Amino acid sequence: MQKKINIQNKRARFEYDLLDQYTAGIVLTGTEIKSIRNSQASISECFCEFNDKGELFVVNMYIEVYAFGTRYNHAPRGSRKLLLNKRELKKLHREVQNVGLTIVPVKLFINEKGFAKLNIALARGKKLYDKRETIKDRDNQRNLARIKKDFRK
Repeated sequence: MQKKINIQNKRARFEYDLLDQYTAGIVLTGTEIKSIRNSQASISECFCEFNDKGELFVVNMYIEVYAFGTRYNHAPRGSRKLLLNKRELKKLHREVQNVGLTIVPVKLFINEKGFAKLNIALARGKKLYDKRETIKDRDNQRNLARIKKDFRK
């Protein structure tokens, strides 16, 4: 049994308000999926965009070069096509163009069938004061947990 692969973009929840989430498949080559199964990938600096044909691509996703790959190895940073329903693609394209939202990858995982999937979210950028509020809430939760722990003793 293989280990659970769960690569997250922790920065996305801090920098964006996540509105809708979708699960998309990714078009990968053989060495790319082998590197992902070894947890050698990062989605912290990537984003999604549409091309002129209306297809959705994830750009700047880092997948480390497979160690045992030959000359047919993949490029570590590149554009990879995302697979969604036509209805979902049209909705996302309309939201990105008209409203000015962005599409951010949130989580990369391998499902029970062994396929690599990417959770993407339709997101709106946070302002600086929203980020400060998030930090303040996190600190308050941490302090409250400390007080509860001390109170139990």
